[in-house]
Amino acid sequence: MSDTQAAKARIRFRCPTTYTILLVLIVVAAGLTWIVPAGLYDRTDPDIHNHSLPIPGTYRSVEPEPQGILDVILAPVGGFYKPLGYEAQAIDIALYILVMGGYLGVIARTGAITAVIERAINRLEGREKWMIPILMALFAAAGSLFGFAEESFAFYMLIVPVMIAAGYDALTGVAVLLVGAGIGNLGSTVNPFSTLIASDIAEVPLTDGLALRLAILIACWAVASVYVMRYAERVRRDPERSLVANRREANIAFFVGEKPDDAEVIEFTPTRRAVLVVFALSFAVLIWGVSVGGWWMAELTGLFLVAAIVVGVVARLGEEEFVSTFVDGAKDVLPVALIVCLARAVLVVLDNGHVTDTLLFWAEEGIFGLPHIVFINVVFGFELIFANLIPSSSGLAVLTMPILVDLADVSEVNRSLVVTAFQSASGMVELFTPTSVVLMGGLAIGRVPYDRWLLFAAPLLAILIIIVCAGLSLGLL
Repeated sequence: MSDTQAAKARIRFRCPTTYTILLVLIVVAAGLTWIVPAGLYDRTDPDIHNHSLPIPGTYRSVEPEPQGILDVILAPVGGFYKPLGYEAQAIDIALYILVMGGYLGVIARTGAITAVIERAINRLEGREKWMIPILMALFAAAGSLFGFAEESFAFYMLIVPVMIAAGYDALTGVAVLLVGAGIGNLGSTVNPFSTLIASDIAEVPLTDGLALRLAILIACWAVASVYVMRYAERVRRDPERSLVANRREANIAFFVGEKPDDAEVIEFTPTRRAVLVVFALSFAVLIWGVSVGGWWMAELTGLFLVAAIVVGVVARLGEEEFVSTFVDGAKDVLPVALIVCLARAVLVVLDNGHVTDTLLFWAEEGIFGLPHIVFINVVFGFELIFANLIPSSSGLAVLTMPILVDLADVSEVNRSLVVTAFQSASGMVELFTPTSVVLMGGLAIGRVPYDRWLLFAAPLLAILIIIVCAGLSLGLL
């Protein structure tokens, strides 16, 4: 069977939708509450963020709280209001996504993005592939420095059209963002939502283990860039080898629109230039707000709402046209907002059933007393598993780090190495787990089915796991 025939055969396979996958996981989580014994750790007094840490050695059995049909039905509602670690409630993230979608809809209505894409592709002719490692480096740096995650949603409607116009496919654009930012979080240097919190809990300086984390970041970025570039060039040479070949025409129409004839090229008018200035400024303010200003979802939502109004005024859209365009843009990303609550509903069910701490206790018992090199790699594997249940780096740190650093002391392993294992797992899991809002939201915006993404990402994930395990093992020397 040729490569093209194999690709077509894979495309004929139909994977359940994101919603079905998450609903099944909610039901599975509810089933675990009937099987896994209920238990809890004693916890410290709440800190200034109202978070309490589990105290090692205090696990105890409690009265079971098996989750029934009504609990499963109400779990997505609870998911909207559940904060994770030091992060926002899901309803804050969902509102940010809707407003951001409306803003991008208004931008698209002006034609400014289409005009600049046409000119960018013409100037890059023959050198398009070098956009991939450069953009991935930028997104990796953002992930490593300030935990670039949900903020990435605003960039899909810019990156994906550029990649499609360059002759690649929607999956390439999604990969540039998802893998780039994921590598940054995997190789986090000073990410305040993972490395900083984990280091603080472990009571080690943030600089401890920094060289190892930087080495992992660079190695993973280099490998991932080559991997994405090879796939992109393969698609460019033969579009039928795209893993989303069956969606090619629909994606071109959605992200780029009908390609105009030379006589119909969209004019780069002063109005469109002004719109692009507002567009660029909005993202510059976003980066400043997240990295310096201490902004989070409420402030970012306000930013895009104001920016949308400014664009509407600059482009001289009428009130009725502006409102209808904004609402249509919000509708395009409504599926992503719904995914947010479904992803968090899995943890709602596990927490309400008092089984999360039991799973943590079982892991504690299994890790205790292992040899150094086995211990640190098992810790990484354990964090990979737990990160599937807790789609939040800070939430994962709050739950697991107190137990793991205590075990590290017993095993005579440097605590900073446990921090590196934790943050590598919490970043990597965003590349494959269906409970990750960042992954499932990005795939929904990029119109890439989850099964197509897994086919693309599986070999890369295997390589990244090998790199991280080798780094952790060398860190013991």
